[in-house]
Amino acid sequence: MSDSSACISLEQTGKNHGYRDRDVCAFCPVNHCCIEGGPDRLDSIIDMRSLSKDLKQMGLDVIYSRDAGRYLCDFVYYCSLHHGHVRAAFIHVPASGSMATPDRLVPLLQTVIQAMLNQLEALQTSLAKLFNQIY
Repeated sequence: MSDSSACISLEQTGKNHGYRDRDVCAFCPVNHCCIEGGPDRLDSIIDMRSLSKDLKQMGLDVIYSRDAGRYLCDFVYYCSLHHGHVRAAFIHVPASGSMATPDRLVPLLQTVIQAMLNQLEALQTSLAKLFNQIY
């Protein structure tokens, strides 16, 4: 959840470094990073920029983001991208306001997640065709 946003944010990038604030349990990562020796940043296999454009054309209130915030959200996202080999997604949803009601969020999130799955299916189909052409 995002306290500062009035719409859904589709996060593209997780960052490994820059974690200086303690969480609610007073934990702060060693050396202020998620994964020692990991890449500085990881991008989701999902193209969040094109996805957000497509969803905006459908009239949905979403934005593209490359900064999940250098706190728990970004930490969790980076770790998910790292351990999932960039097959992960992170969606920030508003914590309050008219968009934060289940009646608004549930159908919107269903549409966003289905669009992500459609994009992944198209990518898989393209890769299969390319593979078949090579072999």
